[in-house]
Amino acid sequence: MQTLDSSFAALADPTRRAILARLALGETTVMELAKPFEMTQPAISRHLKVLEGAGLIVRRVEGTKRPCRLAPAGIKEIDQWLAMLRDAMAKNYDRLDVLLATMKPEDEPQP
Repeated sequence: MQTLDSSFAALADPTRRAILARLALGETTVMELAKPFEMTQPAISRHLKVLEGAGLIVRRVEGTKRPCRLAPAGIKEIDQWLAMLRDAMAKNYDRLDVLLATMKPEDEPQP
């Protein structure tokens, strides 16, 4: 559960969510990730460190470049947790549908 906690803590920041959205398009370098933001490369690197610590991205060394990509296992863990909530909500709506189907409509008021 701690990794899920760190994942949601990492997702609480809009810059980190924007970084993940960009990485959803494919692997890219730290410098490319920094371009749309009005912050320094070291500031972006700190965000990446949080995302990496939460298991949401992986980074590798390729010469002087540091390509980043999404970490499927971290994303899958969040998706599984959200799927549990979606299932619970669907069951609640199913129970409500059953209840509403058993209710008799009241007589409509006369104008």
